[in-house]
Amino acid sequence: MYKQLIPNLSVDSIVFGFDSVQLKVLLIKQDIIHKGITYHDYKLPGDIIRKDEDIDTASKRILKELTGLQNIFMKQLSAFGSLDRLTRRPRDLSWLISINHPDERVITIPYFSLINLTQDHLALTSKACWTNVDNVSALSMIFDHKEIFEFALESLRNELRTKPIAFELLPPKFSLSQLQKVYEILFEINLDKRNFRKKILSLNYIVPLKEKETGVKHRPALLYMFSQDIYQKLKTQNFDFTI
Repeated sequence: MYKQLIPNLSVDSIVFGFDSVQLKVLLIKQDIIHKGITYHDYKLPGDIIRKDEDIDTASKRILKELTGLQNIFMKQLSAFGSLDRLTRRPRDLSWLISINHPDERVITIPYFSLINLTQDHLALTSKACWTNVDNVSALSMIFDHKEIFEFALESLRNELRTKPIAFELLPPKFSLSQLQKVYEILFEINLDKRNFRKKILSLNYIVPLKEKETGVKHRPALLYMFSQDIYQKLKTQNFDFTI
């Protein structure tokens, strides 16, 4: 098996999903047996890179195998390569031995991805689960995966300040309340509704539609769309998306 792989180089995926209420991350349940005790841990989706694929291709393959999704937003992050990243906990080493993983140092290159959970139809594997980002700190995760997750979350926040990637978490047609909720959750703040809408409506690439929400209990809100074409024409190097 490992003859077709590069055993010391892997890709990990941090998949963030928004369901209009909460921001979630996709994790894999991983039971580990160590000294006769079964531990219920979690890990990020990932895999060793194959010899016939580059790292972008590997990341896309992992996402497709895990969720069935293709052509979604992806952002490469910094590599993680601490000498002890796979062996900090004895039970992690026990798991590696149980799967006959070569006893070698592994450097991983993480990517974060963004999807809308109300729009994208996923075909998850049996061990995959969505977890609220606020709950991850209480989970036990293998290797340095919690560190990678925290780095990815902070990177996502930084990207939101300078790029219009919040729309990747929303359906193509969204309300301003949904957009505000994304910013509030990610930055852990409460935004003034009037000021938020004033700023958002000043952006020419947020285009109002002649449609309103359907199937909601409250008064249906007007829907909007993000125009990539208008954004590309208007964007400047120092444009600021900070709310």
